Amino acid sequence: MITPDERLFTGEAALITARGLKKAYGRAEALRGASLDLRAGEILAVTGASGSGKSTLLHCLAGIVRPDEGVVAYGSEHLDHSPEERLSELRRSDFGVVFQFGQLIPELTALDNVALPLLLAGTRRGPAHQKAREWLERFGVRGQAGLRPGEMSGGQSQCVALARALVTEPKAVFADEPTGALDSLAGEQVMTALVHTAREIGTAVLLITHDAQIAAYADREVWLRDGVVHSAPADVLAREAARREV
Repeated sequence: MITPDERLFTGEAALITARGLKKAYGRAEALRGASLDLRAGEILAVTGASGSGKSTLLHCLAGIVRPDEGVVAYGSEHLDHSPEERLSELRRSDFGVVFQFGQLIPELTALDNVALPLLLAGTRRGPAHQKAREWLERFGVRGQAGLRPGEMSGGQSQCVALARALVTEPKAVFADEPTGALDSLAGEQVMTALVHTAREIGTAVLLITHDAQIAAYADREVWLRDGVVHSAPADVLAREAARREV
């Protein structure tokens, strides 16, 4: 029986629930019983040392990787047993994913990259491009609509990647080190845009980071150590409480 640390869970209905996740790559154990709740509309930072399993946890929650053991539930739906077609559908509609280097399609313009999730969901080209322009505007990169990823700065490319992840107004965005390849100023701009937009549309964000300044944007922070999720230490909890009072 799984007995999770109750400090990690709020008692509120979770948008995504993970219990007892285990995942190994050969002999290397990335997750060793990780449990976590992500509430609707919250921004949750998962921090930890390099190699602690942070990216694997995100991939399991987003349905990119299946855990070897444990449960990942999106509402009442068990993603760990869902067919690949359903997982792909969720990532087109209910989930958005942002990686450290954006992973934009290099042959497509910024506009086409952002419109792509809408086109894959069946939206006609004209309306898809119109909505994509609106989302590029939200992130301050509408002027880059006709540029390809290689013609933009790192910060601009990451803002385009965020626009692509949020264009369908998903229930959850999974952001894996979204500022890791940026300088501090560009990182702050990207995080400010992500947090503001997520709060505006009510999207939950699972933020993977090793940077305490980036984690400070979150409503709540947990640590991943040796493949297990732990509640944040007292100084981090005090910082979160002080931020909420401001």
